[in-house]
Amino acid sequence: MKLEEIKEIAKQHDIKIGKLKKAELVRAIQVSEGNDACFESGQAAECGQDECLWRADCN
Repeated sequence: MKLEEIKEIAKQHDIKIGKLKKAELVRAIQVSEGNDACFESGQAAECGQDECLWRADCN
């Protein structure tokens, strides 16, 4: 997902974007949604979140 798309989602969650990087924004969105902030944490193979919006970009 492109950074501009992520910024739009962050705005919908009232997250202040500032100078946050892509991974930081995604993790902030995950927390806002009540999920674990696991994006790019190296747990993609074990997380079991196959329907996650961020799955394609996660490591």
